[in-house]
Amino acid sequence: AAVVLADGRGPASGGEGPGAAPLAGVGCLRLVPPPGGEPVAWGALDDVVMGGVSRSAMRDGAGGPVFAGVVREENNGGFASVRTRNFEPPLDLSGFAGIRLRVRGNGLRFKFILRTDTAWDGPSYCKSFDTAASEWQTVDVRFEDLLPTMRARILPDGPPADPSRVTSIQLMLSKFEYDGQLNPSFRAGAFELPVASIEAFRDSPVPVVRCAGSGTSSPAEIAKQVQATVPG
Repeated sequence: AAVVLADGRGPASGGEGPGAAPLAGVGCLRLVPPPGGEPVAWGALDDVVMGGVSRSAMRDGAGGPVFAGVVREENNGGFASVRTRNFEPPLDLSGFAGIRLRVRGNGLRFKFILRTDTAWDGPSYCKSFDTAASEWQTVDVRFEDLLPTMRARILPDGPPADPSRVTSIQLMLSKFEYDGQLNPSFRAGAFELPVASIEAFRDSPVPVVRCAGSGTSSPAEIAKQVQATVPG
């Protein structure tokens, strides 16, 4: 996967493969595999941190990145996830309404997770989404619908997500929902979730693109900020 700020023109305007979808508009933040793009640093964050044996990775697929692995329940485990390296500086997405995912489902329920601080084990903002087996679908996660959580527990007094300071994003398959509830469609074993794109979307047709701490910026300028987060 690579980070691209697309302006609605050229190769980045659509996409390749069966999951291709139009961009939401000028200045969309998109995670796609464009020709010559630099890779985003994704890392596994699985239940091995608490003694489990699940494993996962963001792999390169024929049509783009694929979140894949094996989730197992031994040792009280039951979740697998991939998370980006922290963006430096944080992304200011305050001109956007939320995050749009284009994925090929497998009938399971996943979580999209967004973070607004740099702590490895700090609070996060979550939204669960269901997928249909073998179907490409678009999932819109509005910032206002993200739940403030800590280790799958909802924080009743937690502040709403601040889209002006996005430090990382994460995809997760988990046996656990929130506050002790279980994922109704969970099943242990191998899984794959092909990802055609992850992009910020807006309700307004008028683009507002900013880099944190630098005011309004052009797509080229914000692209430089995002590319600075990838490994050299």
